[in-house]
Formats: sequence, C-alpha cells, structure tokens
Amino acid sequence: MKVLVLALAVALAGKTSPEFAVGKTYVYKYEAVLMGGLPEEGLARAGLKILSEVMIHPVTADTFVLKLEKPELFEYSGIWPKDAFIPATKLTSALAAQLLTPIKFEYANGVVGKVFAPAGISTTVLNIYRGLINMFQLNIKKTQNVYELQEPGTQGVCKTHYVISEDTKAERIHLSKTKDLNHCQERIIKDIGLAYVERCPECERGKILKGAAAFNYVMKPMPTGALILEATTTELIQFSPLNIMNGAAQMEAKQVLKFVEILKTPVEPIGADYLDRGSLQYEFGSELLQNPIQLLRISNAEAQIVEILNHLVTNNEAKVHEDAPLKFIELIQLLRVARFETIEALWNQVKAKPDHRHWILNAVPAIGTHEALRFIKEKFLAGEVTIAEAAQALLAAVHMVTADMEAIKLAEGLVLNHKIQENPVLLEIVWLANHACPAKLVRPIHELAFEALNKGNVEEITIALKVLGNAGHPASLKPIMKFLPGFGSAAANLPHRVHNDAILAMRNIAKKEPKMIQEIAVQLFMDKALPAEHRMVAAIVLFETKVPMALVTTLANALLKESNMQIASFVYSYMKALTRTTAPDLASVAAACNVAVKILSPKFDRLSYRFSRALYIDAYHSPSLIGAAATAFYINDAATVLPKAMLAKVRTYLAGAYADVLEVGVRTEGIQEALLKMEEAPANTDRLAKMRQVIRVLSEWRAHPNRPPLASVNVKLFGQEIAFANVDKAIVDQLIEMVSGPSVHRFGRRALETMLSGFALHYAKPMLLAEVRRIIPTAVGLPMELSFYTAAVAAASVEFHASVNPPLPADFHATQLLKSDINMRAAIAPCVSMHTYAVMGVNTALAQASLLSRARVHTIVPAKIEARIDMIKGNFKLQLLPVKGIDKIASALIETVAVARNVEDLAAARITPVIPAHGVLHLSHHTSSHEASVSTEISASSEILSALPRHVVNKMSIPKAYEKKMCAAIATFGIKACTEIESQNAAFIRDCPLYAIIGRHAVMVEVAPAEGPVIEKIEIEIQVGDKAAEKIVRVINMSEEEEVVEDKNVLMRLRKILIPGLKNATAVSSSSSSSSRASKSSSVSSASSSSSRSSSHSSQRHSKVVDAAAPISKRSKRVSSSSSSSHSSRLSKISSSSRSSRSSRSSRVAMSKNSLTSSSPRTTSISSAYSFEAIYKKAKYLTNTVAPAVTVLIRAVRADHKVQGYQIAAYLDRANARLQVIFANLAENDHFRICADGVMLSTHKVMGKIAWGLECKQYETEITAETGMVDQLPALRLKLTWDKLPRSMKPYARDISDYISRIAHEFGVKMAKNKNIPKQIKLTVAVASEHSVNVVLKTPTRTAYKLALGLPVSLPIGNTEAELQIYQDNWVDKIMHLISKANAAECSLVKDTIITFNKRKIRTQLPHSCYQVLAQDCTPELKFIVILKRDQMQEKNQINLKIANMYDVVFLYLNLLMVNGVEVPLSNLPYHHPTAKIQILQKEEGIALHASGHGLQEVFFSPTELKVKVADWMRGQTCGICGNADGEIRQEFVTPNQRVTKNAASFAYSWVLSGKSCRDATECHMKLESVKLEKQIMVHGQESKCYSVEPVLRCLPGCMPVRTTTVSVGYHCLPASMNRPEKLSIISQKSIDVHETAEAHLACRCTPQCA
Repeated sequence: MKVLVLALAVALAGKTSPEFAVGKTYVYKYEAVLMGGLPEEGLARAGLKILSEVMIHPVTADTFVLKLEKPELFEYSGIWPKDAFIPATKLTSALAAQLLTPIKFEYANGVVGKVFAPAGISTTVLNIYRGLINMFQLNIKKTQNVYELQEPGTQGVCKTHYVISEDTKAERIHLSKTKDLNHCQERIIKDIGLAYVERCPECERGKILKGAAAFNYVMKPMPTGALILEATTTELIQFSPLNIMNGAAQMEAKQVLKFVEILKTPVEPIGADYLDRGSLQYEFGSELLQNPIQLLRISNAEAQIVEILNHLVTNNEAKVHEDAPLKFIELIQLLRVARFETIEALWNQVKAKPDHRHWILNAVPAIGTHEALRFIKEKFLAGEVTIAEAAQALLAAVHMVTADMEAIKLAEGLVLNHKIQENPVLLEIVWLANHACPAKLVRPIHELAFEALNKGNVEEITIALKVLGNAGHPASLKPIMKFLPGFGSAAANLPHRVHNDAILAMRNIAKKEPKMIQEIAVQLFMDKALPAEHRMVAAIVLFETKVPMALVTTLANALLKESNMQIASFVYSYMKALTRTTAPDLASVAAACNVAVKILSPKFDRLSYRFSRALYIDAYHSPSLIGAAATAFYINDAATVLPKAMLAKVRTYLAGAYADVLEVGVRTEGIQEALLKMEEAPANTDRLAKMRQVIRVLSEWRAHPNRPPLASVNVKLFGQEIAFANVDKAIVDQLIEMVSGPSVHRFGRRALETMLSGFALHYAKPMLLAEVRRIIPTAVGLPMELSFYTAAVAAASVEFHASVNPPLPADFHATQLLKSDINMRAAIAPCVSMHTYAVMGVNTALAQASLLSRARVHTIVPAKIEARIDMIKGNFKLQLLPVKGIDKIASALIETVAVARNVEDLAAARITPVIPAHGVLHLSHHTSSHEASVSTEISASSEILSALPRHVVNKMSIPKAYEKKMCAAIATFGIKACTEIESQNAAFIRDCPLYAIIGRHAVMVEVAPAEGPVIEKIEIEIQVGDKAAEKIVRVINMSEEEEVVEDKNVLMRLRKILIPGLKNATAVSSSSSSSSRASKSSSVSSASSSSSRSSSHSSQRHSKVVDAAAPISKRSKRVSSSSSSSHSSRLSKISSSSRSSRSSRSSRVAMSKNSLTSSSPRTTSISSAYSFEAIYKKAKYLTNTVAPAVTVLIRAVRADHKVQGYQIAAYLDRANARLQVIFANLAENDHFRICADGVMLSTHKVMGKIAWGLECKQYETEITAETGMVDQLPALRLKLTWDKLPRSMKPYARDISDYISRIAHEFGVKMAKNKNIPKQIKLTVAVASEHSVNVVLKTPTRTAYKLALGLPVSLPIGNTEAELQIYQDNWVDKIMHLISKANAAECSLVKDTIITFNKRKIRTQLPHSCYQVLAQDCTPELKFIVILKRDQMQEKNQINLKIANMYDVVFLYLNLLMVNGVEVPLSNLPYHHPTAKIQILQKEEGIALHASGHGLQEVFFSPTELKVKVADWMRGQTCGICGNADGEIRQEFVTPNQRVTKNAASFAYSWVLSGKSCRDATECHMKLESVKLEKQIMVHGQESKCYSVEPVLRCLPGCMPVRTTTVSVGYHCLPASMNRPEKLSIISQKSIDVHETAEAHLACRCTPQCA
C-alpha cells in the first residue's frame, strides 16, 4: 500500500499528460449533443446528436490515428425533454464513407498539433473530428494545481482556467477546465453583412452574446502517464438581441467520452494521401454559401434556377405571391453556388424576356462576389443592359461585393471605360464603391488623388477624397493630410469645399484610430487663420473621436478666447447638446462636456440662433439596448437666414452595435444670391416667360466659371457616401438645354397621347433588404449561426383607358382638353410581400437544427376607378367600383419554430412550434437539467455557467392563445372591415420583450361588403356653377324645420291634457329658465355677441312653446333682454377692465385695456352681432333664396336605386356677403347635419357660426374675426365662443392647454391665472412695429401674452407699404421684399455715433471734406458702394451711392438729389429706375433708396440720421465703417488691409479715401500714412524706435491741421541703432509690439503754394 501511495504521489508531483501507448488501440464511447431553444422545459427545441465508438491508435509517440466505428446521426425537433431524438438514417448512410475514414493528428504532452485527412473528407465532417479531438487538448503544468492560460481550441485561443485535484483512495485524478468564450485572444468568428455596423463596447458589455465551456476529466494514474477514463464537455452560449439579463435563447453543447477497452489491433489508415488540413481550430466551409432559413439539395443549379425563375414570373403577374420573398432568397442562393459560365448561359436564355431578365438583374447583385460585378460590367459594355438597369445593379453590387483585389481591378476597369465616363451617375456609383479595403488596395486611389492634385482637377480630387473617406483606412491618413489646409503647400490653392471634403474624409478613419485623428483635428480647430467653416467641420470630426476630458477642457479654454462667434456658438451648442445624451458610447463625452458647459455658460448661453449651431437628441433604453440619435449641424460664416451648410445624421442602436443609417449634407453657397438678384418681370408675364427669366439668371451665373457651385448635396447610407451632386456649370447647362429644348414638348405630347390611347403596366421590385450573419463554432465542431434576413417584393399593376368626346384631331393642342368631356377608367393593384427571418442554431450544407423566428407580411389594396370630367358643364364624377375576389387586404404572421432537417431527407423535415398548443410547462428557473447538473462542477471563472441556479422544477399550464376579432362597418357605403388578432407567446413564463416575441402572432385585415342592401359602387360627384342646383338630392329648408317643431308642439299639448296642472308649472319653469338663461347669457355678452343672440333666441323659443304671445310682447321681451344684457355687459366690462389693468401693470402689457377700437364704437359691435343674427334669422337655410354654387354628392349606388350617402352644398348670398355650407345625410330619417355660416359684416369684421348635431341644434360655436386699432396701430382679434360642446372634446382641450402651459416658458410667453369670460377664447394680435407684434391669448382660466414677438417678414404697413408700390401686382416680388427687409442688416449714423451692422457702437469724429467708405460690396462684383462726406463749412453730410456701374446717386444735404449727374427735384419723388428694381421715395423727414436686387435693401438719409440696410444674402460680404455684417462682434474693426484693430477711431479713419492733390478744393486734403513714435521706448530689453503699423490720418504736404484728435494705434519697433529700412513701406504687414497714442488730423487748410 505504501508503494501505491508513493507511486500516486510521484505521479501527481509530475502531473504527467495523458498516456497512449504506441501500438495499442484505445476504444472510447462518444456522444455529442447540440441543442438550441429557450432554457425552460416543456418548450420546443432543435438539435443534433452524434453517437459513435472512437478508436485511437498511436502510430508513433506524436502521431495518432483516430477512427469512428458505428457512427450514428440523430435529429431533434420536439418538446424537450418529452420527445426523443429521431435517427437521421439517410444522412448517416450518405456520410458513412467520410465518418468511417480514419484521420491522423499530432499529439504530444497533451497538446494537439496538426490534423491530417484525405481530400475526400469534407470540411464539415473534419470539423466534427476537431470537436472530438479537442477533448484531448490538455495543457497540464507540472508545478501548479490552479492556473489559467490562453489555450488553443476549436473555438480559437481563449482564456482557460484549470483546477486539478486528486482522489487518493479511488486512485483517480480529477481535472476541470473552463473556457470563457468572451475573453479570447483569437476568436474564431465569421461576420457577414456587418461591414457598415460599428461595435459599441460600452453598449454591449457582454449583454448580447455570452458563452462558456466546462471540461471535466477523470483520469487514472499510470506508471508513465495518465489514462483518460471519462471526459465531459458542457458548453452554453446565450444570445438575445435585447439583453440576456432579460431572457435569452441558448445553444447548449454536451460531449461525453467514456473509456471502454484497450485493443492490440492497430487502426490502419486508408491508402489515400493524407493532407495537412490545418490545426485544431475550426475552419469555415460550405456553410458560408448555405442560408439558414432553408435547406436546398442542389443537383443541377441551372435547371433549378430556371424553375424558380418561372415560378417567380408566373406567380407574380397579377399580384405578389405570399412566398415570393422566400423564393427570391432561394434564387440568390442558387446563383451563389452556380459558376459564372452557368449564369452567363442563363442570361442568354432570358435576356429577351423582360420579366425574366428583371428578376435576374435584381438577384445577381446580391451574390456578393466579384463575379456579380464582372457580369454587370460585361453586359453593360456589350450593350445588353440599359443605363437605368446598370445603375440599379451597380449601386447594389458594389456595396455588397467583398473588396478583394479582383473586385478592385474590375472597379478600376469600369472607371477607365469610356462608356462609364460618359455617364456621370454610373461613374459616381463605381467611384464610391470602394469600402473596407485593405491598405494595398487603396494605394491606387492615393496615386489617382496625387495625379489629380498635380493637374489641379478639383472634381477628381473631390471624388478621390470621398472614396478614401468611404474606405476609412488608416493608411490613407497621410495622403489625405496633403489636402488639408495648413498641412500641405499644394492644398493652399484648392477651393474651400475641397478642404472640407478632406477634413470629413477622416471621419471613418476616426472610428479605427481616434487618437491619430484627434491630433490633426485639434490642430485644425486651433488654427485661427483658417476659415470658420473649416474649423467647425474639424470640431465635428473631433467630437466623433469621443474626446477625453482633458481635450474637452482644452477646447473650453480656447473658446473663452475665441474671437469668432460662429465657432464659439457652434462648439458650445454641440457641447451643451451632448450633456443630455443617454447613449452609453457617449457617456464619457457627456461628462466632459458637462464640465466644459459650466465654464462656458456665463459667456455663451444666450447667443443668437442666427449663429452656427449643433443639435443632438437621442433616446436610449438601456435594459433593451435599443436607441436612436439624431444630429443636425447648422454651419454659417455670416449671420444670414439661409445657412452656408447643413448636415443631418440619424444613428440607431441595436444589439450592442450602432449604425449611422442616414446622413444628408447640403451646401447653399450661391443660390440665395442668384435667386434674389432676379430682375423684375412685368405683371402680365406668363409662366413660361418667368421660367425663362430664372434660366437667364442661371445663365448669367454660369458665365463666371470661377464661382462656387450654386448648391451641393451628398447622401450617406450606413456611413458610406453613395451619392453627391454639385449644381455647377455643367448641370446648369444640362438643365437649360433640357428645359429650353424641343425634347420637353415632344416628351409631354407622347405622354399625353399614351394616356389617351390607354396602357397597361406591371412592375415588380424584389429586394434583399438585410442579410446579417454571425457564425461561431461550438465545442462539438458544428457551427452555430445567428442570422437576420429581410426580403421583400413590391409590385403594382396599373391599367388605364381614356376617351374624349368629341374626339380629338390628330394635331390637337392640350388646351382642347379644357373643352372636352373626358372619361377615364383605371385599375390599380399595389401589393407588397415581406419576409423577415431570425435564426439561431446549427446551419450546414448537410443538416440544419435551429430556432427560427419568421415574420411574413402581405398587403394588397386593389382599386377600380372610373372618372368623368366635363369641363364645359363644370361636372366631375368619380366612381369607385367593387373589386371581386380579394377580401384579405393585409396579413401578418410572426411565429417561432424549432426546425430540424437534413439534405438527404428534406421531405422528413420536422418543424415544431416553440410553444405547444396545450400541455404542462416545466419551469427550471431559466436553466435546463443539463445546465443544473454541470453548474456545480465548473469553475468560477465562467461568467454564465457559474451564475446558474439550482435546478428547481415548477409546473405551469400553458395558457390559451389570445384571440379577438374586431369589425367596423360603414353602413352608408356598404363596407365592413374586420381585424382578426391571434397571439400566443412565452411572456407567461417571463415578462420580457424576447419572450413576448417568441410564439405565434397573427393579424389579418379583411374588407368585405356589409350586411344589407347590395352596393354596386360608390360615387363622388362635384358640380360647379349654374347646374349645381340640379344635383341637389335633399333640400334642407324652413318648411322641414317647422314640421319638426310642430310635431314637438303637438306632443307637448297632449302631455298638458293628460297631466293636470302641468301648464302653469311649465310656464313658470320655462319663464325662470328663460330669464336665468338670459342673465347667464348676458353676463357673457360683454365679450361675445353670440350670447345675447342665444338669450334672445332662447326667450323666443320658450314663449313659442308656452304661449302664443303677441308680437308686442315679444318685442318688449327682446328690449328687456337687450337692456339687461347691456347693463350686465357694462358691469362685466368694468370688472374685466380692472382685472385686465392689474394684469397689465404686473405684466407691462402695452395695450390699452386689451381691446380693439375700430372706426365704430362698442355699440357697433352689438349692432354687428344683431345684423348677423338678423341675417341668420331671415333665412336659416339659403336653399329657398339662393341657388347652390357647388354641390358635392358622396353616395352609394344601391341595386334597389334608393338614395344613400352624403350631400355637401355651398350657397353664396352676394347681397348679404354670406357663405353657407351644409353637410347632410341623404337618408330620409337621419337629421344629423353640419351647418357652417359665414357673413362679412364689414370690411373689418367677419362672423361665422358652426352648428352640428340633430338639425344643427345640439352643438354650436361662433367665430368672430375683426380688425381695428390698438394705440393707433393695426390689430387683429379672433374670438371663439360656445354654448355646449361634446364631452369627447374636453380631454383634447385640456391636453392642448397643458401643452401650451409647458412650452410657454421656453418661448418666453408669460402666463397668468385669471378668471376670464367663460366659454370664450380670445386671441388679440396687435402690431408693435414693422417687424414684431404683441400677442394676448385669453382662455376662461388663463391669460398668456408675448410682447414684441419677432416676425420673419416685415408687415406691409407704414413705410413698407409705400415701398411695395414699385412691385405693383407682382406678389412674388412683394413677398421677397418683405422677407428681405425683415432680415436685413442695419447700420446707422447719428451725429458722430455709428452703430455697425453687428450692433457695435463707435463714437468718433468724422474727418472733414473727405470721403469715407460707409458700406460696400467687397466681392469682385462691387454691386454697390455707399460713401460719406462731412462738409467742412456747413458741418453737414453728403452721401454718394454707386450701384452696379449704372446708377450714381448723390444726396446733398437733403436739399439736392442727383441721379447719374441729373438733378431730380424732391417734388418728383417717388423716382423709379426705368429698368432696374431701384426706387427713391420720401420717408418721414428724409429720403430713402431701395435696391434690394443689388444687395442694398435701403439707404435712408435725413437731417439727423443716416441708415444703411443690406440684404440678408449680403451678410459677410460687406466692408467699410459699417462692418462685415457677419455677426462677429469680436472681429468688428477690420481695416482695408484685413487687419483687425482694437481702436474704433483708428478703424473708422482707415476707411477714408485719401486725397492726391491739395490744390483741388473738392478733394480730401488728408492721407493715411505710417507715423513714427515721437519717443523711444524699451522693447525686449533694448531701446527702440517705433513706427505705426496701423496708418494714421495726416494732412497732405503743404497743408496744416485745423482740427485733430488722439487715436490709439499699434506700433512695430526696431532697435534704435537701426535706420528705418525701405522694407517698412509694407509696414502694415508687420507685427504689433506696442500700442501708443498718435495724433490724427480731422480737418486741414492748404496754402496756395502747396505741392
């Protein structure tokens, strides 16, 4: 015994690896099970099982032969664990030859090396062998019992934890190892369709897919090693697209290997050559070509393709077959398997058949290999494919093909082909196709970019940069940097849009190398010499790199010193928006931005919305890992209404990944200016002439080749730019040629002739919308696949026939149709079928066992329509005819099943619903029996298996499926719609989204004829004009009303006779009711005229029922009621006024009593209401007095010819300016109506009444709109009153009121709780100025007001009204003028104070007798210039204007006006230019000039004030003392040499036009020059003399200063020992060393002897 213990101790100390003696054969029994489904028992699962004997024979010490004996394969699709595995006999027989073939593998010290097998063994079978051999992989360390390492295995090199223990009594060694499949150094995994999806580690964090494997060994120590007696493997992989913590599907693999015996018979390999087939790691094989949703046995690919094509064409002619998407996926799979020659031969058979070729051209791009690209290329170059077909096929193919060398060569060949180059659309598609390329494949693009740079070809550079941006390879960074501003000398001369493209090209690189991009983006952002747009685009790229805290703080500090307000606003708004993010991937950025915003908010929180801004909103649900985000960038370089660039992006989050689904960018560089500069067209100009005028404007624009494009647009899908377009000269040329050429007329005529002759059209579009696959190996050696497929087929059939009476001649003109009777008949049948599949399970070319969730949606909405248009009679009739044979218009089915099938016996495929129809469910607390038995044996290093709870089984009966049928019928039109819903899911097990989806859900919508009379058709008829009365079916008049009232009176009399004493009681109650109603009504009538009317009407109604009183009695009652109402009205007015005045004082509302005062006093309002009531009572219905103007009949034509439907009649009483619309049911016994009345009581007041219900008496509202004056300014008041409203409206009214209250504060609206007039809403809008209004809204309980609410347009009042006279009846130009004026930038001069366009105040003394540039167009066009001159003698101003080299205007002291050298008397104003949109008119106490088409909105000149307004599209393009009008107040003082000075006076004097001669008394006697500082100062430790960098205004030689001032200027200093060099003639370019004061001259006197 001691000897045995000693032997065990020695063995354990040495920890010898498993022993297999050479020459012996070790026999084991092997069982492998792979099962997928939900963890609960009692639900369906799918799986495979392998049974076999394993014989291992060591040929040499490190070479082993392995052979299977009696292998058997089993399938499983049933309720676990009740159902049993089914033998796959045919599959076993088919694979017997491969399974019985021995293989070889290297094995030494427990480590598996290479694997050798004959060529006849498929990759799938060899992987099964690998799964078996993997059980012998043991890395045993001799000195440690517990350790971990990265161990190679079937699934890759993964983190493995070892625990070794001994059982000395039983003479056994127990070894357990666990593998964490989520922590692998090298994970074997294959992703398909995820090229454009980015992984989000912060979102996932192991919440989507987790896996672990546990290996347990029992070994017997031997003298030279250890014998494996038993080995068990349990692997568990959990997956949920939402979150595995909320329930997940699982794939469980189990292997059991038990020792049987040792034989001396060797295992001999077969005679074939044994090839090196790799290592233990899994190899992907035929499963890549096998889609997981169906299993095909492909024997003759070409014949099978033809069969499916015929099926698709035959069954999708009239409508889309429900299985069409599945058949389309099958077609794609067959094409992937077929050889190129087979596809080409098939094409030759079907290319002449339009329907067949259509399906082929839609399926070939989805093959996803370079053969698809080759096929499309060859067929297009051969002329067998049209341009439209090629564009559609290429767009899909180039983004689905794998970017390998063969694909790149094909794309290069397409780019260089002349047929592709001639078509810009095809060329752009091919260029932008390069994505996800390796480094060596993007080098040709680098060379093309450099070549384009050397040639200066901007278009080719742009395309190359976009291609590199799509590829996103880090190797492209250095080439891209050559095009960045400030990084490459060659990029200095490139347009700004190219620089922007180069910056944006780094975005996809930033996803892979964020730190590299951060360094470059920060340099670009910090470079203040760059244009603002470049820096903002650099900020966009920078934030997409997920900037760290330190870098965000650096940006915040830089913004504090930033002088450009566009950049400051943009970056600050972006930071502020990011602080509110909920997306996990931006959480660190949000925290950093939160700190930055606290630093910046005191300075930038109230910037105008006209500055550049960034917006970001998102919503992310962390438990479900689902979210969406939207980003919008508004980039501007001047504070204009129309931005320079806009960018919008949408991102979605799902299953631990995100994708930038859509991105659209727009640049509007020249479009605003081009359109606003159109010349005025005469009022009688027709539409075609105006179109030609637009074309002429574009023609003038394209005449300048150096101008930027009018606009540009680019579109990205999933981070890849798929299209872009510049509206440049080439496109404008094509547009002009197309619009002005004869082809447009020919095309229009052919289209019209086709419609008149009739046509039939059928079009079907199949699409593979999604194909996402992830394949990972399991411990068994079979692949587990997670897949998502979506395919759809949309189709539409259209038949159209038309006839014209009288028939048209051969050379007819389109205008003849206006005098014809046209009959049209059309049949339309749009149809869509869509399938979506989600798969988890085993997928090979031999067998499939998976959990399959499929959703099928099918819709068809057919319609038959007949229409008749009689233009002469003004009749339009539309008939909707019944469609027979189609009742089900929509259906949706979602079901989850367990599928098991093999390719040898497809007929025996087993499909089991996951949730059985009935039975008892065994709940195991989210774990199966296998999991529970293993959970106690595995190590704690596994994050999943270690958390599995104890196996506790509960029983639960499966609830019945939810079933419901809902029907709704429209009896009037004989239509019944029913919706059937059936649902059974697993949510009763666990209430989570995944379990709610799994099960069976069905929805079906049917439309069928309703019960009752047969409806032949539905007819809609409209009759306009004199014959409208002939179409009236049901006449609504007073006789019918009186008849109804008389019936009520008869019933009341009978009641009085039958019940004694009721008469007096009724009279009393009626009187009290009448008076109470009258008093209640009178209390409201102070603000509503309808209440007094209702009171009067109520009194009359009751008196009619109770007693037939004399007319005098009625009159006295009416007077009494009116008097009471008037008295109540005054009391209510006083109380309301006092409340209003208190509210007015507290809220500073600048309105007198919040009321309107029109030309008539308050009594006029009462009389107006009385007039409305009198008109209404005179004729409640206009049917007897006025013929209808329009009649609309919507009726159902019944077989028994009875009338059924609705009637709408509109009556116009011109004498009383009254419009009445009556909606009535045509049924005899239906008295529900809607009555709408409107009366124009005066030019200032309109009243309307809407009543509905039985005989229009149940509910009633009145609307009053009137205009008047508030504080001598126009105002508008809308008033809505009601007596009774339906209860269903109250919740909506309450919701609207609450919503207004919530958003009021955000928009600066003041709210106050007041007791206003009940049952009344009053809105008062009063003009505050030409650009703003005051708004007051009163509801019964609240008062809301907003003062000086800005408007986007100017109001046509006052001076603006006079300015519009030049446009006469041209409303388009009037609207453009109002918009332009409201958004114009204004500069003013009052005495010596100038307020610039950017509202910066400058106080300075103007130089005398010298012209100063007040404002001018600083573009090369010089559209205008405004110069100012201060007269030295009279101290008055003179204004000179020059407009477009054709118009000179001089204002001399407001006494003299000269236009082009000709004096214009002020009495002759207004003055209009004969050709251009230029006018001069008198305004207030001065003169105003308007030339908005030239960028000069207004120049106003008066004795005390001067104003210059430039159009909005001129912002950022002006210069002069008034500034650039770009909103940049920190860079306001820009001198003519583009230097920004700090001194206002120095800035103003820099714009003086220097004089040349002192002898000319009319010229300026001063000039700008650099002056020397009178003293020497110490600079940088040495004595220096300084010269002014900023020029100073000085008198000309020979002139003496009469008036001077002191200005602060910047000086450049030189050592005192250095003489002033000649180079200081360009002193303005030198740096500023110090700021000192200098004397500037303002007025000079010159001697006659001056030079």
